[in-house]
Amino acid sequence: MNVMEKVDSRSLKEGLPPLRAGDTVKVHVKVKEGDKERVQVFEGMIIALKHGGPRATMTVRKTSFGHGVERIFPLHAPTVEKIEVLRSHHVRRAKLYYMRGRKGKAARLKEERSTTS
Repeated sequence: MNVMEKVDSRSLKEGLPPLRAGDTVKVHVKVKEGDKERVQVFEGMIIALKHGGPRATMTVRKTSFGHGVERIFPLHAPTVEKIEVLRSHHVRRAKLYYMRGRKGKAARLKEERSTTS
């Protein structure tokens, strides 16, 4: 193990849930306003995951007041407090960029069957 791998392994965050494209997630992000810090929740669907150890990111898309909003979150950043997976959907692509052009009912995906019943 070289020096860069040792430094990278120290910055990895423990306890992240298994994430896939098509999951609906709540991302709790620390926001600093002046000298105060609060937690803001961003809820949306993961349309892309980029792996890469400590540089891993996910792109989350939501619709807010009729406009699509995308945000890229570094998975192992200290600003990301926690990630909750709400729903998983059945998708056949790794990147769901086609969801950008869909609105209303066309933007729905089939929900994955839960194994606990």
